[in-house]
Amino acid sequence: MHIPHNLFKRRLREGGQQFGAWHTMGGGQQAELLAAAGYDWVLIDSEHGAMEVTDVLPVLQGLSGFPDCAPVVRIAENDTALIKRHLDQGAQTLMVPMVHSAQAARAAVAAMRYAPEGARGMNGITRASRFGAVSDYVAQAASELCLIVQIESRAGMDALEEIAAVPGVDAIFIGPADLAADMGYPGNLAAPEVEAAVLDGFARLKALDMPSGIITLDEAALRRYIAAGSRFTALGIDAAWLMTAARASLARFQDI
Repeated sequence: MHIPHNLFKRRLREGGQQFGAWHTMGGGQQAELLAAAGYDWVLIDSEHGAMEVTDVLPVLQGLSGFPDCAPVVRIAENDTALIKRHLDQGAQTLMVPMVHSAQAARAAVAAMRYAPEGARGMNGITRASRFGAVSDYVAQAASELCLIVQIESRAGMDALEEIAAVPGVDAIFIGPADLAADMGYPGNLAAPEVEAAVLDGFARLKALDMPSGIITLDEAALRRYIAAGSRFTALGIDAAWLMTAARASLARFQDI
């Protein structure tokens, strides 16, 4: 049996745009709905979404039935043990939040690699290795794992080139909400200074040929960021979409 191919990582190498959706509400069926809608990737949010490590597993299992949709797991923090657990249960693409330095990026890379290159603990009987059926999993794992580091602070933006140069970092995701807050504009992602910083980040990453991505609920801003170089772009959040639709439906009947 062969190691599963990482569709998201392959598409990053090929270039082009990948449109994603943010899954925060938990449950395999909700994520399956997003995959069935046609998104290229679904972000399983274990940082702000109400999902622990074990809650992510049924979502991964549900998405496995959609071969054209790649799961991406955002973990809660840059922690070696946490990364190990998500990888062992079959996540192949991880997004690590709050990476402010090259040192933090190197720690994330090490957590995804077995010794002697890294610090990932050994276990040959996991879902990632098809419970041992992939006999060469340890040797092949790194080739199909994908690490996205999330830059969401002024320190991270200042160290952008150093972070991008860390071997094993496959892509960089700019988090505009925390970046805005760190810049002194909490809740105001549309502040000109924030947008200028994001656009500058995309230009710098594009010059390095480093794949970059973003999420915002401002469609006009999304179009500007795509034009600037965003290559894996999240178009919305499940909870936000549901709330918008629910409010709109109620509003249409409140005058009866």
